[in-house]
Amino acid sequence: MGDIFGFLKFPRQLPARRPVPVRLRDWKEVYEPFPAEAARQQGARCMDCGIPFCHEGCPLGNLIPEWNDLVYRDDWAEAIERLHATNNFPEFTGRLCPAPCEGACVLGINDDPVAIERIEYEIAERAWSEGWVEPHPGSVATGKRVAVVGSGPAGLAAAQQLCRGGHTVVVFERAEKPGGLLRYGIPEFKMEKAVLGRRIDQMVAEGVEFRCRVSVGTADAEVGAAAAADAAVVSGSSLLEGFDAVVLAGGATLPRDLPAPGRHLAGIHRAMDFLKPSNMVQEGSLAETPISAHGKHVVIIGGGDTGADCLGTVHRQGALSVHQLEIMPEPPSDRTADNPWPTWPLILRTSPALEEGGERLFSVTTAEFLDDGAGHVRALRGEEVELAYGDDGRPDFRPVEGSEFELPCELVLLAMGFLGAERTGVVADLGIEIDPRGSVVADGEWSTNVEGVFVCGDMTRGQSLIVWAIAEGRSTAASVDRFLMGKTALPAPIVPGQLALR
Repeated sequence: MGDIFGFLKFPRQLPARRPVPVRLRDWKEVYEPFPAEAARQQGARCMDCGIPFCHEGCPLGNLIPEWNDLVYRDDWAEAIERLHATNNFPEFTGRLCPAPCEGACVLGINDDPVAIERIEYEIAERAWSEGWVEPHPGSVATGKRVAVVGSGPAGLAAAQQLCRGGHTVVVFERAEKPGGLLRYGIPEFKMEKAVLGRRIDQMVAEGVEFRCRVSVGTADAEVGAAAAADAAVVSGSSLLEGFDAVVLAGGATLPRDLPAPGRHLAGIHRAMDFLKPSNMVQEGSLAETPISAHGKHVVIIGGGDTGADCLGTVHRQGALSVHQLEIMPEPPSDRTADNPWPTWPLILRTSPALEEGGERLFSVTTAEFLDDGAGHVRALRGEEVELAYGDDGRPDFRPVEGSEFELPCELVLLAMGFLGAERTGVVADLGIEIDPRGSVVADGEWSTNVEGVFVCGDMTRGQSLIVWAIAEGRSTAASVDRFLMGKTALPAPIVPGQLALR
């Protein structure tokens, strides 16, 4: 602890956001540069607690007090070493993680928590700019081959760890380029794709092979926006024959739909069907998006991160108006008595996209989509709801009499989350067991019911955070290494049952 009075001397500080009128004219990340001295002061706020609850908040087990102190001492090179010891991709989490570590920060008991996520971002970017992030291929080849299906954060983490362990790793991705939701779900203004590209380049230099436009498993009945139009199909059995182990990291990509009257009308789209082509336009692989908000009244159904991604995107496309609907009640601005530290604070949060415009409506539901007479949506009819709980403890949303309203809209985006792993494709092809929640069943070693087939990330956990995906990818890699070699020097796996309790 370099400055024992740091948490008293320095307030929490974050970088300023670029002015809204400026950032709406481009797709660049929204934050201004953060001076190194400001980052050092934020590092000084860390109290080096006897029991660092930030460790419990972080699924990766990041060594947070250590690299906070190293930043304060201006030892950035050692800071990235400590950060990379637990996190393969700090430049991703420093941008995209909701920072459960900050929710558990001891300073947060009676003050603003340490700006942990921003310090992580600054360490990662300093390391890239200084050239400290280099390829680290495995020192000894094992002769074992591993197939990783899916290239989101879980698949990338598993692939990098296994490659560094000396195995030959091939990543199969059904989209045009690797990255999963990091590439096709996250807009440029949250993470520019050059950030993803440089990490992919590092993995290629280490020996990871990426085979894109390849869908594993019999042809899916419906793969939505995830797959490339010309994706080839390989069978799951061929992977079992050609590889010593297979890791499934396909994510929880089955979208939740809204079976309201009028759902069939043109102009109503799932969020990923909208976000993927929008991102492809920005990276230059598509001339124009087939789904644009330009000159339209837009309604986004869903108040989570995906809804915010849609919101920022439609702003930049030139929407006339935007309403974002959320069925849950508006959260409080501060912790309530039944939501004490160090639990995750269930409070109202305002993303940069919400700062840019649009109206957010809570405690509302969609009753019907209205036709313009030509088969296209013209409006949404909704109503307010009250949240109650049934005898089984499950939430029940009851309509409020006389609360009906109508919103004009020519574009509706469904951003209501995901229902688990797709049941077709590789899951059906290999006979992988699915639990009642729609997730792939895994034991304590991340193994499925099929010998030699492992699973990690949202595909087994359900829709979750990027930090969980990376943590489970690293843990699964250790289990695969042990399966192949009888022992492992990779980080010890985390048991799924323990993960659920953390």
